[in-house]
Amino acid sequence: MTIARSARAIVFEGPRRLSTRTVGLVSRGPGEVLVRTLYSGISTGTERLFYSGEMPDFPGMGYPLVPGYETVGEVLQAEPRSGLSAGDRVFVPGANCYSDARGLFGGASSQLYTAAHRVIPVDAALGEDAVLFALAATAYHAIRPSVHAPLPDLIVGHGALGRLLARITVALGGAPRVWETRSERRGQTIGYSVCDPEEDAERRFATIVDASGHGAALERWITHLAPRGELVLAGFYTTALGFNFVPAFLREVRIRVAAQWLPQDLEAVRGLVASGALSLAGIVNDRAPMHAASDAYRQAFEDPACLKMVLDWSNVQ
Repeated sequence: MTIARSARAIVFEGPRRLSTRTVGLVSRGPGEVLVRTLYSGISTGTERLFYSGEMPDFPGMGYPLVPGYETVGEVLQAEPRSGLSAGDRVFVPGANCYSDARGLFGGASSQLYTAAHRVIPVDAALGEDAVLFALAATAYHAIRPSVHAPLPDLIVGHGALGRLLARITVALGGAPRVWETRSERRGQTIGYSVCDPEEDAERRFATIVDASGHGAALERWITHLAPRGELVLAGFYTTALGFNFVPAFLREVRIRVAAQWLPQDLEAVRGLVASGALSLAGIVNDRAPMHAASDAYRQAFEDPACLKMVLDWSNVQ
């Protein structure tokens, strides 16, 4: 068995300092697989905050770090009992296998080691769209479908996360409305409608999911809740959140924070995709080779027309 000792990776050396360089690889022992990266996605939520240095205190935070938790690759080596074989196409939600950089979240590397139970096989026909599995699992976790949690009837924000929230809601039998203030982001709907919130006559919703990350609007969304309605915070907020008590009191609202997705969320999403109920197509709208990572990250973080940027690692040795 060949042991990989180094790889090319994207490294945040410090706030707003990105490099592409060789990093040391460390295998943590039996039960791991070695994966060659084909595509990786850029997160405009947590990854942007790590890049800018605005991320609040977070477990494992520090520099230098290898970002990325949206990796699609090909298995190079795997133990027979892992259920994986060389050549399998897999989704990898990050890795922590570096000797000279932190693995937070560690997926933006040309090769990586990770525990076999953390990766999931994916259909090669999905191509680059498979990088969306983690974000789709995040959306599924925020919706948390059950008899006690009705599907959302309003989703705020029509970026990549908002689109996945809406598509999953439709796949589960819901009929959501989506609010988006940016006109360039109101297209590409599948089974739901998108409008400017100022143009919407409907003003009371039982369940609102905020995917905008705009914490200053929290109080506004509360005023659009029906009595005993629920507001789900699905974005990531870097500043203190606040609201006037009286509107919340009069509606007896519930506020729920949607945290990290769980393995069962990822499996649920994989089932929806495999059945054809959920499409991941049309959300990735920008691509760049890995050697142009610096420009790609800036575009992903600064261009509002960029829904999801994917890096192509196919020519990286």
